[in-house]
Amino acid sequence: MAFSASMRRFLRRTAAALLALGLAASALTACTNEPTGTEGTIALLLPDAKTARYETFDRPFFEARVAELGDYRVLYSNADQDAAKQQQQAESALTSGAGVLVLDPVDVAAAVSIVTAANERGVPVVSYDRLVAGGDLAYYVSFDNEKVGVLQATAFTEALDARGDRTGGILMVNGSPTDSNATSFAEGAHSVLDETRLRILAEYATPDWSPDKAQSWVAGQIAQFGDEIVGVYAANDGTASGVVSALKAANADPWPIVTGQDAELTAIQRILTGDQYMTVYKAMKPQAELAAEVAVALLHGEEVSAPMEIDGTPTTLLDPKAVTIDNIRETVVADGFWTIDDICTPDYRDACIAAGLLDE
Repeated sequence: MAFSASMRRFLRRTAAALLALGLAASALTACTNEPTGTEGTIALLLPDAKTARYETFDRPFFEARVAELGDYRVLYSNADQDAAKQQQQAESALTSGAGVLVLDPVDVAAAVSIVTAANERGVPVVSYDRLVAGGDLAYYVSFDNEKVGVLQATAFTEALDARGDRTGGILMVNGSPTDSNATSFAEGAHSVLDETRLRILAEYATPDWSPDKAQSWVAGQIAQFGDEIVGVYAANDGTASGVVSALKAANADPWPIVTGQDAELTAIQRILTGDQYMTVYKAMKPQAELAAEVAVALLHGEEVSAPMEIDGTPTTLLDPKAVTIDNIRETVVADGFWTIDDICTPDYRDACIAAGLLDE
């Protein structure tokens, strides 16, 4: 979903206020109603398993926070990037008595039917990470997705400046065309890249965020453009892995600058070895925990509020951070997202020493 210029200005104006607010305080307005019967069930519907964050972080953080809040049941489903399957999973959850749906849609347009079905049963829907394109949503929690693209492109151009390649040709490997966030990432990136003298040689919307499809497309572009490619903007770490595989197969030299997003462990390790220049760290624990808190509040019939609204939906947008080899310790390690032991396995020991993460 592409936001209007006025909406983008509104998001930027509210970002500073958002960061100053406590998540729990911004999310909930307390009431005392108690859930009854099957209203103690929350459905968590996530879109795919190819993106490592969902099974590694979002699900366990969400389930752990729900368990801390009380004796609630979480019905978990992963749609494996299949919108029809997600529709069936949502229908099953509603039939099983889910009192709230927390939905990260495979296809933001197709997911409107899920919201409609839930609304007809009086079941509130929390739009998680990706904003469903319609329906009566109870809450939306995500990150400032246009800022993600700005962070990626800013780091990208700074790295190219350092190499003296600011006038070269670049490829853009964007996200899935069914993901509204992918549009925002690309808009943010273009707001930076379009102000440079870089030539965008080709641009690709990666179906299903598939690393394999990203690899195949980039391989074709390498065959066409060869050494003209000084960098590849990859919208997330999964597509970046496909980009890196294509570059290695082509024995790329000099090695292009490659971006990413999600701070996957393999991406952090690729940054250490120089295969990937940067990623974007999004603090998924506060995102998942806030979604859990909102879902439990909705089970109790409580009102929920937020620092801002998008299309009338109470919304919290969290702040992403760029990660390069220079700030791994200060970001993902400091937050406990990854430990030094996670990152610095024997294969990466020398790289970790060179980066200052380990002593010799």
